[in-house]
Amino acid sequence: MNNETNAPESCCASHVKIRSEEDKKALISRLNRIEGQIRGIRGMVEKDAYCIDIITQASAAGSALNSFSKELLGEHIKSCVAEDVRNGNNEKLDELVKTLQKLMK
Repeated sequence: MNNETNAPESCCASHVKIRSEEDKKALISRLNRIEGQIRGIRGMVEKDAYCIDIITQASAAGSALNSFSKELLGEHIKSCVAEDVRNGNNEKLDELVKTLQKLMK
């Protein structure tokens, strides 16, 4: 933290990631599409759609969410983790390893 402004010294300090408006807009857009897919699945259940059709849509929504997570993880590695390692600190690298271990269960 910068003591004069109490602002993060870097884009990833204090578990805060400062994103450009363009990046934020793109992430939110992807989440909105995923949210729409989930609402669509709920509608299919409400309308008694065929099980396989619902499963197919649920799988597509899961893939979309996984793709979102991969994109976010890649950006985290390229920015926050890389910056931390360049500064001689392995905190975010250790955090990444723990996160990957959880994801790969």
